Amino acid sequence: MKRDRLTTERLHLILMLALTFSTGVVDAVGYLGLDRVFTGNMTGNVVILGMALAGGASLPVLRPALALLGFMFGAAVAGRLLRPDGPGWGSRSSGAFLAVAAGLAALAAVAFLVPEADRGPTGTVVTTVLAILMGVQAATARRLKVTDVTTVVVTSTIVGLSSESRLAGGTGGFWRRRSLAVVLILLGALAGGTALRWHLGLGLALSAALTAAVVGVGHARHRKDAHTAARGRLDVTPLSPDRHS
Repeated sequence: MKRDRLTTERLHLILMLALTFSTGVVDAVGYLGLDRVFTGNMTGNVVILGMALAGGASLPVLRPALALLGFMFGAAVAGRLLRPDGPGWGSRSSGAFLAVAAGLAALAAVAFLVPEADRGPTGTVVTTVLAILMGVQAATARRLKVTDVTTVVVTSTIVGLSSESRLAGGTGGFWRRRSLAVVLILLGALAGGTALRWHLGLGLALSAALTAAVVGVGHARHRKDAHTAARGRLDVTPLSPDRHS
């Protein structure tokens, strides 16, 4: 029996789950390797800033604040650039994700080439640019409308998983994707923390490679779907009546 073709919707789910893993890697690199800064999970930065302003001992202020502003800037820029395409994956979505992959690769190169890239002004620039890239990623992923997979945070996913579970009297809908999102961001953080044992740039390089793979697969499917849609429109176009009939 022939298997059903992988639908575009399911493929987008798989790709966003891959980016969720990638975000776990990036956040582990930021928090453990770059002075306790979250570059994807902005809730963490807001909490850190609140505790630091309350007098929390040795908590960072500058980098989390710049990361928060950078994330908002990246999301705003992506939102404006993606608006003409509308919801779903478009050519601009591919460009946005490609920019994220290229940015991550550039930061990985900086980490490998610049001694002590985690310190001083260089470290601040790295965390800020990382946050901008994650803002772009989050805004682009949001346009795809993959239920309960934002790629950058799983708090709402955990709420949905628990409050709509059969134990809570719900239907347990989307429990697989919700569980996978939580597990993958956990595994991503594990991979990022492990990569730091070798080098700061290793986790960034891994995230860049994953994001590039997502771009390649997603853009190929977008072009295929666009071609199929165009061919379908041609097939249903009525023929012009014969003037001589």
